[in-house]
Amino acid sequence: MKLTLSNIRFHAFHGCMQQERVVGGEYLVSITMHLPTDERALCQDNLEGTVNYAAVYKVIKEEMEKPSNLIEHVAQRIARHVLDAFPAIETLDVSLTKLSPPIPGATLYGATVEITMQR
Repeated sequence: MKLTLSNIRFHAFHGCMQQERVVGGEYLVSITMHLPTDERALCQDNLEGTVNYAAVYKVIKEEMEKPSNLIEHVAQRIARHVLDAFPAIETLDVSLTKLSPPIPGATLYGATVEITMQR
């Protein structure tokens, strides 16, 4: 079973440039969690058979609030923290996009890092 939170938008202060640490920028986080198929969620309508995605959002938000130079580092922290907090997750994929990164002369939607982590 897969559970995905798609394109969660944050204003955060990641980057190597001083301006990014002062003004901040916009980021999108998506996470796909691979879980064992659990009848409690599928047939019994019971939250104990899955992962509470509001709690997952809270973990992601905590990590996005900690400034870092690199989005790679932020994505790894998110993946590690989510795996540590939710033992039912077997594997997860984290995608972190910095929207409109400050690249002189470039017009692009964003720069994205994707990480897959498993137990």
